[in-house]
Amino acid sequence: MSNNPSFVLRSIEDVVYEERSVPEHISDTEVLVAIKKTGICGSDVHYYVHGKIGDFIVKEPMVLGHESAGVITKVGAKVKHVKVGDKVAVEPGSTCRVCEFCKSGKYNLCPDIVFAATPPYDGTLARYYRVLGDLTYPLPEHLTLEDGAMMEPLSVGVHSVSNLGNFKFGQNIAVFGCGPVGLLCMAVAKALGAKKIFAADIVSSRLEFAKSYVGAIPYQPLSPSTDESKLQYSKRNAENMKKTLGIEERGANAIDLAIDASGAEVSIQTALYIVGTGGTMVQVGMGNPNIQIDLSPMMTKEVVFKGSFRYTHGDYPLAISLVAQGKVDLKPLVTHRYNFNDAIAAFKATRAGKSEDGKDVIKAIISGPDVSPNDP
Repeated sequence: MSNNPSFVLRSIEDVVYEERSVPEHISDTEVLVAIKKTGICGSDVHYYVHGKIGDFIVKEPMVLGHESAGVITKVGAKVKHVKVGDKVAVEPGSTCRVCEFCKSGKYNLCPDIVFAATPPYDGTLARYYRVLGDLTYPLPEHLTLEDGAMMEPLSVGVHSVSNLGNFKFGQNIAVFGCGPVGLLCMAVAKALGAKKIFAADIVSSRLEFAKSYVGAIPYQPLSPSTDESKLQYSKRNAENMKKTLGIEERGANAIDLAIDASGAEVSIQTALYIVGTGGTMVQVGMGNPNIQIDLSPMMTKEVVFKGSFRYTHGDYPLAISLVAQGKVDLKPLVTHRYNFNDAIAAFKATRAGKSEDGKDVIKAIISGPDVSPNDP
């Protein structure tokens, strides 16, 4: 308990290791977690590169990281479900508990949420992290701390596919974007009994991974023409996708749920064109907020369009259960592992999409201080 090295973002592309004070005191409802594994999220990289996401602007030095798991080192008097020494996944957002959204089980919409590594709040890339006890989830004995760190992005997939998408056994799903979140959305759909999983991405190696990982049917979008608008391109691309993959507007070959995990304008447009009549589209990828969409197919097909923001009541427990039962395998997604002192290299590789050896990055995991990357 003598020191608390932390990976701190001071400004755009300016990161340093700082010695932060050890949280000596916890409340009756809190625990102290020794962080052992932390995954790098696209939002972490966005803050590193741009210093902001929308209205969330880094104005003061901020510890990065929020996809974490660790070991309990202190337990508040009123916390009964975990004890010192337990391996836990850490849900990184605490809420007010009293607003209408918290009380209705949609606490991700709480106006007073305190979320790790979202300005002005510090994240988890440190030796210790203090958090409310009920935001720690014990890991079954056969799951690793790496699995625990991956529960955060998996919960995003659970929220998008199961919670918001209301996806059912025997339905079809199309996912645009084969990054970590897109792949995890596919994994959740497969675990819930998807009949067909369609995966779209402009990078062929990512499509091949999706095919091998969940048996996805791959689709590489057409190249745009210089004489067409984005909407014209997306409509042409959607028609080609339907024809190539045998997708129909209605019936057994229709898309029940479309997920955009890319944030790309043309992907969002294409998804709205290919989703089936009466289907649902969930927007989980964050990109340019100012885009053009064609309302006509949304209205004539009565498409339900939902935005997805993090996760909420029940998402973490379902994520852990799916992995514990062997229905979702997280291990193939962890392609890169780094020492705590090599966090900068991990961020640079994630940003580039490839490490220095040319290997594609899907998910990079940074071990905690004095923890070996070889320790799962």
